[in-house]
Order: sequence, then C-alpha cells, then structure tokens
Amino acid sequence: MTTNCPHIEQIQEVIPSANGCEDCLKIGDRWVHLRKCLTCGHVGCCDASKNKHATKHFQTTNHPIIQSIEPGEDWKWCYIDQILL
Repeated sequence: MTTNCPHIEQIQEVIPSANGCEDCLKIGDRWVHLRKCLTCGHVGCCDASKNKHATKHFQTTNHPIIQSIEPGEDWKWCYIDQILL
C-alpha cells in the first residue's frame, strides 16, 4: 500500500502497555474498543468510548499513529494526516 503519510517512519516495535485501556483501568471505567500507540505502546480507548483516551494520548504526546488491537482488525490511523493506513 502506498501512502502520503510521512509519519509511518515513526512506527516502532512496541509492547502494549496494558491488557485494556491503561487510563480506564486506573480510574475503574469501561471502554468500547482499544487502540495501541505505535510510538510507545500506550493502550487507550477509542473515540466511541466516553473517555477517548487514545485521542487524549495523541493530544498530549503528539505520537501520530495508532493501530486497532481489536480481534480481526489490523488497520492504522494517523492523527496528523487524518488518514487510514
């Protein structure tokens, strides 16, 4: 797949930070779907979840690319370029 996203160069081999949304687990809350930061491995909840921790992680760190870690999904999303990879 070709892409115009220069941020793919920032993708790292990462280990997920938790077995659920790291921030929801800390506050005892729930999530809908999980996303993994491909810069540091932070696991956050999707924007359909009330806390939107994956997006908040991007806004705090500027780590551009996440990947779905839902079973059967392997898509990636670049927040900066707003493009599906």
